[in-house]
Amino acid sequence: MTTTIVLIFLVVYLGMILGGLPFLQLDRTGVALLGAIALLGIDALTPEQAVAAVHLPTIMLLFSFMVISAQMRLGGFYDWVTRRLAALAIQPPQLLAVLIAVTAALSAVFSNDIVCLAMAPVLVDACKQRRLAPVPFLLALACAANIGSAATLIGNPQNMLIGQSLRLPFAGYFLDALPPVLLGLVLSWAVIAWLYRGRWQAATPAAGDDSPREDVPFDAWQTGKGLAVALALLVGFLLAPWPAEHLALIGAGLLLMSRKLHSRHMLGLVDWELLVLFVSLFVVNSALQHTGVTAQAIASLASAGVDLSHTGTLFAATFLLSNVVSNVPAVMLLLPVTPAEGGGLLLALASTLAGNLLIVGSIANIIVVDAAARRGVAIDWRVHARVGVPVTLLTLAASAGYLLLRF
Repeated sequence: MTTTIVLIFLVVYLGMILGGLPFLQLDRTGVALLGAIALLGIDALTPEQAVAAVHLPTIMLLFSFMVISAQMRLGGFYDWVTRRLAALAIQPPQLLAVLIAVTAALSAVFSNDIVCLAMAPVLVDACKQRRLAPVPFLLALACAANIGSAATLIGNPQNMLIGQSLRLPFAGYFLDALPPVLLGLVLSWAVIAWLYRGRWQAATPAAGDDSPREDVPFDAWQTGKGLAVALALLVGFLLAPWPAEHLALIGAGLLLMSRKLHSRHMLGLVDWELLVLFVSLFVVNSALQHTGVTAQAIASLASAGVDLSHTGTLFAATFLLSNVVSNVPAVMLLLPVTPAEGGGLLLALASTLAGNLLIVGSIANIIVVDAAARRGVAIDWRVHARVGVPVTLLTLAASAGYLLLRF
């Protein structure tokens, strides 16, 4: 039985690496779900054990903020913000700085993936209207979304998991994460501004779909409702004694009670695939832990001089695994060995900042590249790596130095 469980685990994480499995129409979510089904099918876990393996507070928090972000999208908030940014009468380097600051702030509250999904196509059209080269601004959008999301425990899925699993205080984490995040944003601006100096103007019109994109009309009332709920939740996370997931779920419920926005449209914007991925990976990882193989592997690594509970080793392992199997699966694997003091901050910063290295390093990168391609702007792995590699190395180095001084 143990051998079969290990084989299923390895196949699932091979799917995480490859983004699917050869000869099958499966993405990462499909592979993880199939693995969980297989484990239940061979009685590696009982249905009750599988349910117990799912960390429900994380799922509740993730779902709730997907609903809140859906409210903001349907209210036209992201389109309105992007258009207003693009209309600023400032020079490209200054516009880049403002874009990075606004994107980071939004990503810290409304999740980096959602922000990129909503802003990327509008940003491409706005750059074309101003005859600006869209590539540096799109790369800045992706980098800032990833870096900014590290500032809070609700900025991205892996931070939600870390915060809920380790019961990190919302305010304490924010104060600890803010200095390296701010420094990372400055470094990302410096890298992109330097690499694209003198090349801000669009050389030739990009081939592709140049038809005007239909913006989501700005609705001040719906946007105001979403912002009010988000602000109330932030205050609640800081001051209220109640669990964050309970507060978030209540906020989502309030937004679903709308006379204008149908719940079908709201729930249609929820990333159900990501929720299924989380649930499935919880089951797969729990099955492996039940075998004792994980504990044996950690002990073997420690005896060989690779102590994952050591901060330096954990930092390096998080960076490597995040770029091999993606940041959410990497965090799930490393959470059991994460030390109490400073471990959550280390895991959150390293896994999130590592996502800027390559296009496949984070969903936010993929969303931006795909949105650009649909609007006739090509960003291949070389173009992305030219910015992503130095941004990642510099921000990780800055974070490592900060963690060393802080802890």
